[in-house]
Amino acid sequence: MGIIKVLKTQLLCHLIICYVFLVSGVLINLLQLCTLPLWPINKQLARKINCRLGYSISSQLVALLEWWSGTECTLYTDPESCSLYGTESAIVVLNHNFEIDFMTGWTICERFGVLGSSKVLAKKELSFVPVIGWMWYFLEIVFCNRNWEVDRKKVVESLRNLRDYPEHFWFLLHCEGTRFTEKKHKISMEVAEKKGLPKLKYHLLPRTKGFSITVQNLRGKVSAVYDSTLNFRNNETPTLLGVLNGKKYHADMYVRRIPLDLIPEEESECAAWLHKLYQEKDEFQEHYTRTGRFPGPITSPPRRPWALLNWLFWVCLLVYPLFRLLLQLVLSGSISTVICTFVFCFAVSVGIRWMIGQTEIEKGSNYGNKEVQLNNN
Repeated sequence: MGIIKVLKTQLLCHLIICYVFLVSGVLINLLQLCTLPLWPINKQLARKINCRLGYSISSQLVALLEWWSGTECTLYTDPESCSLYGTESAIVVLNHNFEIDFMTGWTICERFGVLGSSKVLAKKELSFVPVIGWMWYFLEIVFCNRNWEVDRKKVVESLRNLRDYPEHFWFLLHCEGTRFTEKKHKISMEVAEKKGLPKLKYHLLPRTKGFSITVQNLRGKVSAVYDSTLNFRNNETPTLLGVLNGKKYHADMYVRRIPLDLIPEEESECAAWLHKLYQEKDEFQEHYTRTGRFPGPITSPPRRPWALLNWLFWVCLLVYPLFRLLLQLVLSGSISTVICTFVFCFAVSVGIRWMIGQTEIEKGSNYGNKEVQLNNN
């Protein structure tokens, strides 16, 4: 086991993981492109195919967290509600404190069988990013710009298009708009004071417009909101690099199911409801800080093998030709060629880490930026 732990920290292993993710992702994007002629003929079939193709990309990151890193996930949730997870469409409200929030959210999606169809609110520019951005485009992810007046019409149209989606899906929202930092928290609480809102200790002020418009336009399709509060044991702050190095974390997530009928339809009332929700989330985090656990019963949904099998398939398919090519380069005797190849592979590795980091940072951030401006007016 000691040897395996050392191997997981080696650059060569990281390069192979990044190579497999990038090449398989581009191949899958090309397959998704081939589904375009099917859309006008049978849109629902095209959607189902793209769900499976998208799963083949996103599940590689889940496999990295679950199987490579060995990170464990424990849910604190009501057993009756837990029996409904994966059998209905839902809006998932996540706190945004950690670098691997999105990977943990995808892991929970995978364990309840909705990873391939999961949705997010993402920045428009991400639709042009290869692999994840292009995957999201074919999965009908809701993209938006930085101008709320321009965004509103486009976002409403995108959300309404999901009303006849053939699969159950979870719509993941980081209502804080950006990841928690002390500096951002200070600014956010200044806004809360100006607006006469209760201050939060562990969260930023939620951005209500994106949430309100999502709730309004997914009524009838979505059954509930899953209020999800994430933390990691032993006060650890997990990172993507730590996961890549095989570092094991233990995630605790408190999830409560709130029927959508209980959430007000009018925008101002919905906004007030969301602010109250975040005050409750703050109390849950305070409870975790004091006791080391969330309230309520514990369940540990088992890992499914499909993410691992999918990743192993792509490794077997792509690593052999890579090593054969590298062997030919080495045998060619050209030192400059070997050095250039190594530099290229290293650059790809850095590029993929940056791309994933940007994806996690930018999801939904435009709504956060816009509402900060509105709150300061």
